[in-house]
Amino acid sequence: VLVFALSIPFWLIGAATGLQLTADLPVSSFVWVCPVVAAAILAYREGGTAGLTVLLRRSFDYARIREKRWYVPAVLLLPAVYAATYGVMRAMGLPLPTLHVAVLAVVAWFLGYFVAGQCEELGWSGYALDPLQAQWTALGAGLLLGAVWVAFHLVPLIQAHRSPTWIAWWALATVALRVLYTWLYNNTGGSVFATVLFHATGNLAQIGPFVDFGPGGYPLEAQRIAALLLAAVAIAITVAWGPGTLARYRFA
Repeated sequence: VLVFALSIPFWLIGAATGLQLTADLPVSSFVWVCPVVAAAILAYREGGTAGLTVLLRRSFDYARIREKRWYVPAVLLLPAVYAATYGVMRAMGLPLPTLHVAVLAVVAWFLGYFVAGQCEELGWSGYALDPLQAQWTALGAGLLLGAVWVAFHLVPLIQAHRSPTWIAWWALATVALRVLYTWLYNNTGGSVFATVLFHATGNLAQIGPFVDFGPGGYPLEAQRIAALLLAAVAIAITVAWGPGTLARYRFA
């Protein structure tokens, strides 16, 4: 509730100005700052300065990742899914994006996505996920948080003039993604840093600056294929690791 309340000013600015940062990012997409603000307010209310400090220190809790092999899915899984998406599009004869390889642009965009990922994941993974898992299974927590994540982005998507069909496929992809976030989080000792890397590399591979679909932004065909691939990966991981924890073991 607090996250949604904090989002209202961004929604109103987006409605009043109609500004688009890119074809895929309306100005109201800056709601990504709201999860960390909400989590910070609640952490301070519950634990004062000490509680807030504990939350913010999780930004770089890479020491929790005891098995370094988990950096592989954290960095490469989503780029692989989106690369497969473009491969399927090519096989189907669908229009492909223009590819750009500019090191400085990639670094700049990655840093932007990393900051945005920190703001979102400190709220979703760092604050909300563990209490949800205490009441539900890991799969249930991922699905519930995924549904909230979908609702959180609906206004920016509408302001970006996305069609209901596009949003429906995006919603499937988003819920599947949150299951994958939960899987990664639980297998890295509860590392927010791991989920931030996952968030940033996924955005880099899907939104840009590597790929450019033109003024229309990410097309319906790509969204549909990506959603089906992500759902398939999420189902496979749930079957392999189990819905209870989505992990071989839970961290202490």
